[in-house]
Amino acid sequence: MPSVAEIVRYVDDYLRIREIHDSSNALNGLQIENSGRVTKIGAAVDVSTRVLTKAAKEDVDLLIVHHGLFWPGLQPVTDTLRRQLKLAFENDIALYSAHLPLDLHPKLGNNRQLAGLIGLKSTQPFLEEKGQLMGLKVRASLQREELVRKLRKALDGPVKAFNFGPKRTNTIGIVTGGAGSEIYRVAEEKVDTFITGEAAHWAVVAAQELRMNLLLGGHYATETFGVRALVAHLSKRFDISCTFVDCPTGM
Repeated sequence: MPSVAEIVRYVDDYLRIREIHDSSNALNGLQIENSGRVTKIGAAVDVSTRVLTKAAKEDVDLLIVHHGLFWPGLQPVTDTLRRQLKLAFENDIALYSAHLPLDLHPKLGNNRQLAGLIGLKSTQPFLEEKGQLMGLKVRASLQREELVRKLRKALDGPVKAFNFGPKRTNTIGIVTGGAGSEIYRVAEEKVDTFITGEAAHWAVVAAQELRMNLLLGGHYATETFGVRALVAHLSKRFDISCTFVDCPTGM
Protein backbone atom coordinates (compact mmCIF):
# COMPACT_ATOMS: atom_id res chain seq x y z
CA MET A 1 0.00 0.00 0.00
CA PRO A 2 1.23 3.55 -0.71
CA SER A 3 1.98 5.85 2.20
CA VAL A 4 0.26 9.15 2.91
CA ALA A 5 3.56 10.94 2.29
CA GLU A 6 3.90 9.32 -1.15
CA ILE A 7 0.38 10.29 -2.23
CA VAL A 8 0.71 13.81 -0.81
CA ARG A 9 3.95 14.42 -2.74
CA TYR A 10 2.27 13.29 -5.94
CA VAL A 11 -0.89 15.39 -5.44
CA ASP A 12 1.10 18.48 -4.43
CA ASP A 13 2.97 18.30 -7.74
CA TYR A 14 0.01 17.24 -9.86
CA LEU A 15 -2.20 20.12 -8.65
CA ARG A 16 0.69 22.61 -8.36
CA ILE A 17 -0.30 23.25 -4.75
CA ARG A 18 2.71 25.45 -3.96
CA GLU A 19 2.47 27.49 -7.17
CA ILE A 20 -1.18 28.53 -7.09
CA HIS A 21 -2.07 31.40 -4.78
CA ASP A 22 -5.23 31.04 -2.72
CA SER A 23 -6.83 32.36 0.44
CA SER A 24 -4.56 31.69 3.42
CA ASN A 25 -7.50 29.98 5.14
CA ALA A 26 -7.69 27.44 2.33
CA LEU A 27 -4.40 25.95 3.60
CA ASN A 28 -4.08 23.75 0.53
CA GLY A 29 -2.23 20.49 1.02
CA LEU A 30 -2.03 18.08 3.92
CA GLN A 31 -3.94 19.51 6.90
CA ILE A 32 -3.92 16.46 9.20
CA GLU A 33 -1.52 13.54 9.04
CA ASN A 34 -2.30 10.04 10.22
CA SER A 35 -0.11 7.06 11.07
CA GLY A 36 1.08 7.00 7.46
CA ARG A 37 -0.96 4.16 6.02
CA VAL A 38 -3.57 4.48 3.26
CA THR A 39 -6.00 1.67 2.50
CA LYS A 40 -8.91 3.72 1.16
CA ILE A 41 -9.20 7.27 -0.19
CA GLY A 42 -12.34 9.32 0.29
CA ALA A 43 -13.49 12.44 -1.52
CA ALA A 44 -15.80 15.09 -0.11
CA VAL A 45 -16.69 18.67 -0.93
CA ASP A 46 -16.42 19.89 2.67
CA VAL A 47 -14.90 18.61 5.89
CA SER A 48 -17.40 18.46 8.74
CA THR A 49 -18.39 16.26 11.66
CA ARG A 50 -20.93 14.56 9.42
CA VAL A 51 -18.37 13.93 6.67
CA LEU A 52 -15.71 12.63 9.06
CA THR A 53 -18.20 10.33 10.79
CA LYS A 54 -19.33 8.89 7.47
CA ALA A 55 -15.74 8.57 6.23
CA ALA A 56 -14.81 6.64 9.38
CA LYS A 57 -17.74 4.24 8.85
CA GLU A 58 -16.52 3.64 5.30
CA ASP A 59 -12.96 2.92 6.53
CA VAL A 60 -11.45 5.94 4.77
CA ASP A 61 -7.99 6.80 6.05
CA LEU A 62 -7.14 9.58 3.57
CA LEU A 63 -9.88 12.15 3.01
CA ILE A 64 -9.48 14.70 0.20
CA VAL A 65 -11.75 17.74 0.36
CA HIS A 66 -12.34 20.95 -1.56
CA HIS A 67 -13.10 23.12 1.49
CA GLY A 68 -10.71 22.35 4.32
CA LEU A 69 -10.75 22.53 8.07
CA PHE A 70 -9.59 26.11 8.55
CA TRP A 71 -11.98 28.25 6.48
CA PRO A 72 -13.06 30.23 9.59
CA GLY A 73 -9.44 31.24 10.13
CA LEU A 74 -7.37 31.10 13.30
CA GLN A 75 -9.44 29.63 16.12
CA PRO A 76 -9.05 27.85 19.46
CA VAL A 77 -9.28 24.06 19.49
CA THR A 78 -12.65 23.91 21.23
CA ASP A 79 -16.18 22.72 20.44
CA THR A 80 -16.52 22.05 16.69
CA LEU A 81 -12.82 22.00 15.81
CA ARG A 82 -11.98 19.79 18.79
CA ARG A 83 -14.75 17.36 17.81
CA GLN A 84 -13.55 17.18 14.20
CA LEU A 85 -9.92 16.67 15.18
CA LYS A 86 -10.92 13.99 17.68
CA LEU A 87 -12.80 12.09 14.96
CA ALA A 88 -9.81 12.29 12.62
CA PHE A 89 -7.28 11.21 15.26
CA GLU A 90 -9.37 8.37 16.70
CA ASN A 91 -10.06 6.95 13.24
CA ASP A 92 -6.55 7.56 11.85
CA ILE A 93 -7.88 9.79 9.04
CA ALA A 94 -5.44 12.02 7.18
CA LEU A 95 -6.99 15.16 5.66
CA TYR A 96 -5.90 16.84 2.42
CA SER A 97 -7.49 20.01 1.03
CA ALA A 98 -7.37 21.48 -2.49
CA HIS A 99 -9.37 24.61 -3.28
CA LEU A 100 -8.35 26.85 -6.23
CA PRO A 101 -5.73 24.33 -7.42
CA LEU A 102 -8.57 21.87 -7.99
CA ASP A 103 -11.03 24.41 -9.38
CA LEU A 104 -8.75 25.36 -12.24
CA HIS A 105 -6.91 22.11 -12.94
CA PRO A 106 -6.89 21.59 -16.75
CA LYS A 107 -7.99 17.93 -16.55
CA LEU A 108 -9.61 17.20 -13.20
CA GLY A 109 -10.86 20.66 -12.22
CA ASN A 110 -14.46 21.38 -11.31
CA ASN A 111 -14.91 23.72 -14.26
CA ARG A 112 -13.33 21.35 -16.78
CA GLN A 113 -15.30 18.36 -15.55
CA LEU A 114 -18.62 20.23 -15.65
CA ALA A 115 -17.91 21.65 -19.10
CA GLY A 116 -17.21 18.15 -20.40
CA LEU A 117 -20.39 16.73 -18.93
CA ILE A 118 -22.54 19.31 -20.69
CA GLY A 119 -20.68 18.82 -23.96
CA LEU A 120 -18.69 22.06 -24.13
CA LYS A 121 -15.38 21.68 -25.96
CA SER A 122 -12.53 24.03 -26.89
CA THR A 123 -12.98 25.99 -23.67
CA GLN A 124 -10.54 28.74 -22.73
CA PRO A 125 -9.47 29.89 -19.24
CA PHE A 126 -10.75 33.30 -18.13
CA LEU A 127 -11.47 35.45 -15.08
CA GLU A 128 -8.32 36.18 -13.09
CA GLU A 129 -8.23 35.45 -9.36
CA LYS A 130 -5.01 35.75 -7.35
CA GLY A 131 -2.92 35.67 -10.51
CA GLN A 132 -4.67 32.61 -11.97
CA LEU A 133 -7.47 32.24 -14.51
CA MET A 134 -10.10 30.42 -12.46
CA GLY A 135 -13.00 29.93 -14.92
CA LEU A 136 -13.65 28.62 -18.41
CA LYS A 137 -15.47 30.22 -21.29
CA VAL A 138 -16.39 29.00 -24.72
CA ARG A 139 -18.10 30.31 -27.83
CA ALA A 140 -21.08 28.02 -28.34
CA SER A 141 -24.42 28.46 -30.05
CA LEU A 142 -26.94 26.45 -28.03
CA GLN A 143 -30.61 26.79 -27.32
CA ARG A 144 -30.88 28.04 -23.75
CA GLU A 145 -33.46 25.40 -22.83
CA GLU A 146 -31.19 22.64 -24.14
CA LEU A 147 -28.25 23.95 -22.12
CA VAL A 148 -30.35 24.02 -18.95
CA ARG A 149 -31.51 20.47 -19.62
CA LYS A 150 -27.92 19.27 -20.03
CA LEU A 151 -26.87 21.08 -16.88
CA ARG A 152 -29.67 19.49 -14.84
CA LYS A 153 -28.64 16.06 -16.10
CA ALA A 154 -24.96 16.65 -15.30
CA LEU A 155 -25.77 17.86 -11.78
CA ASP A 156 -28.53 15.33 -11.23
CA GLY A 157 -30.51 18.09 -9.59
CA PRO A 158 -32.34 21.39 -10.03
CA VAL A 159 -30.99 24.47 -11.77
CA LYS A 160 -32.24 27.97 -11.08
CA ALA A 161 -32.41 29.64 -14.48
CA PHE A 162 -32.69 33.42 -14.68
CA ASN A 163 -33.34 33.88 -18.36
CA PHE A 164 -32.43 37.49 -19.02
CA GLY A 165 -30.06 36.86 -21.93
CA PRO A 166 -30.41 35.48 -25.46
CA LYS A 167 -32.48 32.36 -26.13
CA ARG A 168 -29.52 31.03 -28.13
CA THR A 169 -26.18 31.40 -26.42
CA ASN A 170 -23.11 32.94 -27.97
CA THR A 171 -20.49 32.80 -25.21
CA ILE A 172 -20.86 30.63 -22.09
CA GLY A 173 -18.82 31.13 -18.94
CA ILE A 174 -18.39 28.56 -16.16
CA VAL A 175 -17.09 29.26 -12.66
CA THR A 176 -18.26 26.63 -10.18
CA GLY A 177 -19.09 27.33 -6.55
CA GLY A 178 -20.08 30.74 -5.21
CA ALA A 179 -18.97 32.96 -8.08
CA GLY A 180 -22.22 34.89 -8.58
CA SER A 181 -20.62 38.02 -7.14
CA GLU A 182 -18.24 38.06 -10.12
CA ILE A 183 -21.06 38.71 -12.56
CA TYR A 184 -19.86 42.15 -13.64
CA ARG A 185 -16.35 40.90 -14.33
CA VAL A 186 -17.83 37.94 -16.22
CA ALA A 187 -19.92 40.32 -18.34
CA GLU A 188 -16.76 42.25 -19.27
CA GLU A 189 -15.58 39.04 -20.95
CA LYS A 190 -18.58 39.20 -23.35
CA VAL A 191 -20.22 36.21 -21.67
CA ASP A 192 -23.99 36.13 -22.25
CA THR A 193 -24.70 32.92 -20.30
CA PHE A 194 -23.05 32.44 -16.91
CA ILE A 195 -23.05 29.07 -15.13
CA THR A 196 -22.09 29.01 -11.46
CA GLY A 197 -23.23 27.48 -8.18
CA GLU A 198 -24.83 30.26 -6.19
CA ALA A 199 -25.30 34.02 -6.21
CA ALA A 200 -26.49 36.81 -3.97
CA HIS A 201 -29.84 38.50 -4.58
CA TRP A 202 -28.19 41.53 -6.13
CA ALA A 203 -26.44 39.36 -8.73
CA VAL A 204 -29.82 38.32 -10.14
CA VAL A 205 -30.75 41.98 -10.47
CA ALA A 206 -27.41 42.57 -12.16
CA ALA A 207 -28.03 39.71 -14.59
CA GLN A 208 -31.25 41.36 -15.69
CA GLU A 209 -29.54 44.72 -16.15
CA LEU A 210 -26.72 43.07 -18.09
CA ARG A 211 -29.16 41.02 -20.21
CA MET A 212 -27.34 37.86 -19.21
CA ASN A 213 -28.57 34.33 -18.59
CA LEU A 214 -27.61 33.28 -15.05
CA LEU A 215 -27.77 29.55 -14.34
CA LEU A 216 -27.29 28.47 -10.72
CA GLY A 217 -26.65 24.76 -10.15
CA GLY A 218 -25.87 24.91 -6.42
CA HIS A 219 -22.54 25.53 -4.70
CA TYR A 220 -22.24 21.95 -3.47
CA ALA A 221 -23.48 20.26 -6.64
CA THR A 222 -21.12 22.16 -8.96
CA GLU A 223 -18.10 21.32 -6.81
CA THR A 224 -18.42 17.57 -6.42
CA PHE A 225 -16.67 16.89 -9.72
CA GLY A 226 -13.09 17.85 -8.93
CA VAL A 227 -12.64 15.77 -5.77
CA ARG A 228 -14.37 12.80 -7.35
CA ALA A 229 -12.17 12.97 -10.45
CA LEU A 230 -9.04 13.38 -8.33
CA VAL A 231 -9.63 10.34 -6.10
CA ALA A 232 -10.60 8.25 -9.13
CA HIS A 233 -7.27 9.24 -10.71
CA LEU A 234 -5.39 8.39 -7.50
CA SER A 235 -7.24 5.08 -7.20
CA LYS A 236 -5.93 4.00 -10.61
CA ARG A 237 -2.43 5.34 -10.13
CA PHE A 238 -1.87 3.79 -6.70
CA ASP A 239 -4.15 0.74 -7.11
CA ILE A 240 -6.22 1.60 -4.06
CA SER A 241 -9.96 1.74 -3.43
CA CYS A 242 -11.81 5.04 -3.24
CA THR A 243 -15.24 6.39 -2.39
CA PHE A 244 -17.22 9.63 -2.53
CA VAL A 245 -18.52 10.79 0.84
CA ASP A 246 -21.70 12.54 -0.24
CA CYS A 247 -23.02 15.04 2.32
CA PRO A 248 -25.03 17.70 0.44
CA THR A 249 -25.45 21.06 2.15
CA GLY A 250 -28.57 22.15 0.28
CA MET A 251 -26.73 25.17 -1.11
